[in-house]
Amino acid sequence: MNRILAFLFVLISYYGIGQSPATVFESSGGTSTATYDGVINYYKALANQYPEIEIKEMGLTDSGLPLHLVTLDTRKEFDYKKAYADGRAIVLINNGIHPGEPDGIEACQMLLRNYIQDSEKKSLLNDVIIGVIPVYNIGGALDRNSFSRVNQDGPLEYGFRGNARNYDLNRDFIKADTRNTKAFYEIFHYVNPDIFIDTHVSNGADYQYTITHLITQHNKMGGTLGQYLEENLRVKLEQKMKDKGAEITPYVNVFNTTPDNGFPQFLDNPRYSTGYTTLFNTVGLMIETHMLKPFKTRVESSYTFLETVLEMAYVDGKRIRELKEKRQNDIKPGSKLAIDWRLTRGESAKLNFKGYEGETRKSEVTDLDRLYYNHEKPFTKSIPYYNTYVASEEVVIPKAYVIPQGWHDVIELLKLNKAKYRQLKQDSSINVEVYTIEKFTTSKTVYEGHYMNNNVQVSVSEEEVKFRKGDYIFFTDHTSGRYLVETLEPKAIDSFFSWNFFDTILQQKEGFSPYVFEDLALQLIESEPQLKKDFKQKKRDEPDFALNWFAQLDYIYKNSPYYEEAHMRYPVYRLVK
Repeated sequence: MNRILAFLFVLISYYGIGQSPATVFESSGGTSTATYDGVINYYKALANQYPEIEIKEMGLTDSGLPLHLVTLDTRKEFDYKKAYADGRAIVLINNGIHPGEPDGIEACQMLLRNYIQDSEKKSLLNDVIIGVIPVYNIGGALDRNSFSRVNQDGPLEYGFRGNARNYDLNRDFIKADTRNTKAFYEIFHYVNPDIFIDTHVSNGADYQYTITHLITQHNKMGGTLGQYLEENLRVKLEQKMKDKGAEITPYVNVFNTTPDNGFPQFLDNPRYSTGYTTLFNTVGLMIETHMLKPFKTRVESSYTFLETVLEMAYVDGKRIRELKEKRQNDIKPGSKLAIDWRLTRGESAKLNFKGYEGETRKSEVTDLDRLYYNHEKPFTKSIPYYNTYVASEEVVIPKAYVIPQGWHDVIELLKLNKAKYRQLKQDSSINVEVYTIEKFTTSKTVYEGHYMNNNVQVSVSEEEVKFRKGDYIFFTDHTSGRYLVETLEPKAIDSFFSWNFFDTILQQKEGFSPYVFEDLALQLIESEPQLKKDFKQKKRDEPDFALNWFAQLDYIYKNSPYYEEAHMRYPVYRLVK
């Protein structure tokens, strides 16, 4: 009898009386978060109870388990292509990219349940369809602990930041080293969202707000869509959150200092989720609840944010879609596109910021000065918010990029991102622009499995290049055009060159034996008057060169037919005519 009563108690606490299941967050009084299996089972229970909710498996992750996509569709069609064609706003929410930051995981479970149960809320979704990734970093979610988020106030247990292979998935969106990211590509292009939301918990400064936002950087988004983000969406979002008692401010982008003197907007490059979605002109919203606030308060703020965005999608969804498509039409062959950015502090917005006075006190640990935020001295004051970026590097968008088929790892990623392409049906000579890598630096410390290349300088030439049957031409007059440019232009901040996909061209494969090459070098400079002239001029202009016998022989070698063509020759070619 006792076992039966205990079982009934569990059922009532899990499902409620005449209600859908209560979440672990709710049943624990806001102190706990569900396990990975618990989250998936929760959504399965919702889907079994309500025909407007569907849960389906998508691609595999590094953990060996698939990502799930949960859809709330009041029309019960579960057809994203049709929803897009019908003009419905599409919202995709990603949770648990860092499973130690589970606020969005819990908020989304309650959000979908409440919207399907409340007829008034449900009516707001007639022209909105919601997709949810319940837990993105499954491997990290399975690695539960109570210590890895040392500065965070709850929950009692949570997952780990690294995935099953210890990658930080919010640095992997452009390079796709993980199966998680490739599975995300599948979901993202299947859903094709107008609005994308990624849920996080912040590390950093101390302040009064429970929640902050990182909206896609408006200059980087560009066009009228970027203007809408800064002048309309951000303004409305912040006001609505304030009206609901969950005041929000831009992400406080400082480290080990106070924000009193202002701070810059975070630049979401394509390695990050919202930087990646920008490549397809999707509005990106990342929320960062504050680690020092209680878990219960953080989840409630996340819930309020998600609800607010849904309300805005209901009102502004058609406008966002129009601006998205207009921005896509702006990005076309022959037009210029920025591929790197720099912050300008010449102009700034103003924030009426609510913080705490920062003080310098003597550390009882180190006996040295430490930063201390004094909660007995809250302040509200106007500070600068540096949110204007200007292009530091631009390119003219080519008609297409030609890629030899041997670079299959790059080609695979382009295909996964639905790039438009065709393969050559026969061996062909094509007039293209060719990049030669002239200079670059490589980082001395590893970053997410890579020693990145940066400070890239190239020279460009126009040549007729022989390509083989089966080589690829990727066209830029497509929704993937910006993605192609920002991955394939070697000087782009998060290009595939930066992420080491082409490092084999940086190593010379053949060389010369100096004692043998001496005689041939003499023949070469005697038979090539221009080479001889340039060689002598270089010796006159560069004293170090004139004293370095190997450098002189190497110069002659690299300006001879014996030097290999592939060395430093970037193997992605621009088709401009």
